[in-house]
Amino acid sequence: MTTIGGLAAAGGVGVETVRYYQRRGLMETPPSDGGVRRYGVEAVRRLRFIRQAQAAGFTLGEIAELIALDASDDRARARALARKRIAALDARIAEMTAARAALARLAEACAATSEGRCPIFAAFGGV
Repeated sequence: MTTIGGLAAAGGVGVETVRYYQRRGLMETPPSDGGVRRYGVEAVRRLRFIRQAQAAGFTLGEIAELIALDASDDRARARALARKRIAALDARIAEMTAARAALARLAEACAATSEGRCPIFAAFGGV
């Protein structure tokens, strides 16, 4: 059993983040024991689940749905959510790959000439 500070530290977040997750219904608020709330291993697991799901790009709303799906073992819906997230990540990767390629071309163009305006500044509308 640990305090909210210990829970937050175990999950790599601040105390206010834990409280925010509680307000959003993602985590339970345990009853007070003499003015101190004690959190068990399950709370640490839940907090880590939330953080890992966020790292995968899930929104808090989707995480709430995943938590509910875990209780009902609705694997089909969990797979659907994961596939939707994968598609969004693939789209973002494609955007970033295109942006990287464009920036690499601009950097090469800038290196290839020492006269006139640098193509990087020209491409971004100047400063």
